[in-house]
Amino acid sequence: MTDKSLQDAILLLEDGTVFKGKAAGKKGIGTGELCFNTGMTGYQEIFTDPSYFGQILVTTNAHIGNYGTRVKDVESEKVQIAGLVCKNFTNEYSRPLADADIQKYFEDNEIVCIHQLDTRAIVRHIRDKGAMNCLISTSELDVNKLKSICKDIPSMEGLELASQVSTTQVYTIGSESSEIKIAVLDFGTKKNILRCFAERGAYLKVFPAKTSVEEILKFGADGFFLSNGPGDPAAMDYAIETIKALMELGKPMFGICLGHQLLALANDIPTYKMHNGHRGINHPVKNLITGKCEVTSQNHGFGVSPVAIRESSKVEITHMNLNDDTIEGIKVKGMPAYSVQYHPEASPGPHDSRYLFDQFIETIQNHKN
Repeated sequence: MTDKSLQDAILLLEDGTVFKGKAAGKKGIGTGELCFNTGMTGYQEIFTDPSYFGQILVTTNAHIGNYGTRVKDVESEKVQIAGLVCKNFTNEYSRPLADADIQKYFEDNEIVCIHQLDTRAIVRHIRDKGAMNCLISTSELDVNKLKSICKDIPSMEGLELASQVSTTQVYTIGSESSEIKIAVLDFGTKKNILRCFAERGAYLKVFPAKTSVEEILKFGADGFFLSNGPGDPAAMDYAIETIKALMELGKPMFGICLGHQLLALANDIPTYKMHNGHRGINHPVKNLITGKCEVTSQNHGFGVSPVAIRESSKVEITHMNLNDDTIEGIKVKGMPAYSVQYHPEASPGPHDSRYLFDQFIETIQNHKN
């Protein structure tokens, strides 16, 4: 560990609660919404998941950095979290495949970190009080000055962030000669989601979040994928209108996480901000169609209204969360369009739900025939 780990740091919550620890990563201030992830592994994939954009992450696992970092273990082109709160920022690692230690990784990505904190106490606090804004400071330690900065952090509710993490250029993945072509609406997609489609023989064309319907249709896709991503789905009118227009074609459509929420909104099902959200790799979900249960990987702070879905004539529930009965999957009635709230690619996490990629490929094949 570098000498930086001996420097003081402050975690200040929106409600005025202060936690004092030690600094790591870049020296400075990081701001965002505070959330916690209960996963015991996969920290680099979590750090680089675009769905975490604008958030300060608390890891409940005691050791972060103990297996180093690796260039190939990323879900996007950079670290997406706004800062890290952890118990042990472990710089020494022994994994032969690792490229760098976590301190260098955070410095290269300009991410602030505070460690040597009781993360259990922090998680219990926001579990009871709900998700709230916060800041990490490893440079300014005057709490009164930091409180004035904290007041200016925008609320995640009503915040449109997908266009900030989406690709700026159209790109393709897979073989152009493939019989299956999928248009990806990139709201902050993870790389492993795209790999799961490509491994099944699909040819993908990935479009920026605000691409026009006309431009998407030029690709001649057999199906449409609505990706995960950050922010409030209700603030994404442009995406909702695009999805409505694409649904009129009657072609297969599949959404994950934010894509799930947007598909619901496109069918008049409202979304809401959850008290804490779901972030971890052991969330139990029941598939109501098959009756089977899955252990799933999740990362979301918004959900779709269970009351509105049960009253809807357009949408039916396909998956339920066994912890809190939140809606984990929906299907549009009479159409090959469906979505799940969780992450079937599970990077990190168990692969119980990867059948959903097979299901979408099969849906496209059946629709073509």
